[in-house]
Amino acid sequence: MQMLYNSDSYAVVMFDVAAEASGTPAAQEAQPVLTHGGYEIVDKFARKEIFIQGALAQSFKEGVEALIETHPSEEEIDDYIGRYASLMQQPVVLH
Repeated sequence: MQMLYNSDSYAVVMFDVAAEASGTPAAQEAQPVLTHGGYEIVDKFARKEIFIQGALAQSFKEGVEALIETHPSEEEIDDYIGRYASLMQQPVVLH
């Protein structure tokens, strides 16, 4: 788990989980270890969140990488993340 972005409006956390390799150490080195994970995006004002993975997570990552190349302001990053706000259905619950 790695915090990627944290503003007054949004937080983005990346989860990257390595799948357990099986077999002998030599077999483990020969086969690449698969990883899976995704991004948790939290809308702090709406108090909702979403976890994205797969193709949607890849699209999010590529969009962020393209945006970063333009040296965006915090507002521009928040605007990009805000595109995913309509997908957020899970309420944020604190324990």
